[in-house]
Amino acid sequence: MSKKNKGDKFGLVYSTDPNFRMGEEEAEEQETLEPAKQVLRIWLETKQRGGKAVSLISGFVGTADDLEKLGKQLKNFCGTGGSVKDGEILIQGDHRDKILGWLTKQGYTKTKKV
Repeated sequence: MSKKNKGDKFGLVYSTDPNFRMGEEEAEEQETLEPAKQVLRIWLETKQRGGKAVSLISGFVGTADDLEKLGKQLKNFCGTGGSVKDGEILIQGDHRDKILGWLTKQGYTKTKKV
């Protein structure tokens, strides 16, 4: 990357506006739906992970804190590692059946294994 292209696309380096946020877009946090209304999808993915399997849960509608909390509960239940990225929960290993059973027991009735 050349020195000219560093920074943001407008070439702005400094602003005197105290409310100005360079490079940050304000994303509106959605209110978390109740578990019965959540439409979650669970599938197994091995792409770009060196052949290692990851159970992926997507479709959660709500705040990032609630998504992190759900991800932590699933990691604890499965007894394995994982993370929450880009609105999806990644659980290391093939735990699709285990996750599906736990989510339905917690009230996420519209959850499906894809």
